[in-house]
Amino acid sequence: MEKPNEQRPSTKIQWHPAFCAAAELELRFNKDDLEFKREYNLSKKPLQMDLLIIEKRKGVQIQNEIGKIFRGHNIIEYKSPDDGMTIDDFFKTLGYAFLYKGLGEKVNQIPLRELTVSLFRASAPKELLNQISKEGYIIEKQSSGIYYVNGLSVPTQIVVTNELNSQNHESLKVLSKSAQTDDIQRFTELASAFTEPGDKEKADAVLQVSVAANRKNYDKVRRTSDMCEALRELMKEEIEEELKKNHEQGIEQGRINQLIDLVMQNLLPIETAAQCAKMTLDEFKVAMKKNEEK
Repeated sequence: MEKPNEQRPSTKIQWHPAFCAAAELELRFNKDDLEFKREYNLSKKPLQMDLLIIEKRKGVQIQNEIGKIFRGHNIIEYKSPDDGMTIDDFFKTLGYAFLYKGLGEKVNQIPLRELTVSLFRASAPKELLNQISKEGYIIEKQSSGIYYVNGLSVPTQIVVTNELNSQNHESLKVLSKSAQTDDIQRFTELASAFTEPGDKEKADAVLQVSVAANRKNYDKVRRTSDMCEALRELMKEEIEEELKKNHEQGIEQGRINQLIDLVMQNLLPIETAAQCAKMTLDEFKVAMKKNEEK
């Protein structure tokens, strides 16, 4: 697996596979009731959507509030933090849903009442929400970060992941360019508790992208808390480099302390000691003062 620190500066972060992994983690309590189909082909000819299709068993209630709207066939569109979400994207996704319905092997194999559409983005697409309202559709805030669009022939929701409550949405909260340290901490703790191999692999996919997009905040978390194995592995090189640097700094500080002792015992001129420490005379005097204050 390619670690984020191994990526070249020009490498584009692959958000969509990480989103698919995050979505499966979000809905993991119903994983036996759902079938996830990534990048679904809409026809035998190349017409591939960068969408996630989730099929749900009848009569099943999804525990996660994002899945409350779900029916038999659920079309999921995800826009990365680098992409916008326009009114054209909105209706294009609805169009994909209708096209998906028309691909059944027999007439009306996928009833319209069994379709839903969900669009995900990290930050709120304010212009899109305004334009939807101007078209006469009603935007209903179902809960924090979840907006239903009423008046369409297919139940539709827009999910703003940055606005979601942190509890039960840890996987999506860190899939952002502005992941908060508290959310990072929660997700790493959640990931460390996973026991099933499939969940650990999905958490690793989310972490890989999240770390690449939020390097500084992950550095803060790893310095202030215990890390899960997946995060520790992703940041292995940085940790080893920091340990090496601290070791070298410790050796250097020890050498400076020895020079200070020699000066204090009048065994070495302060000018010579500063030169040996590769410091200016003023810098060495400051070091001596700090040493005396300890």
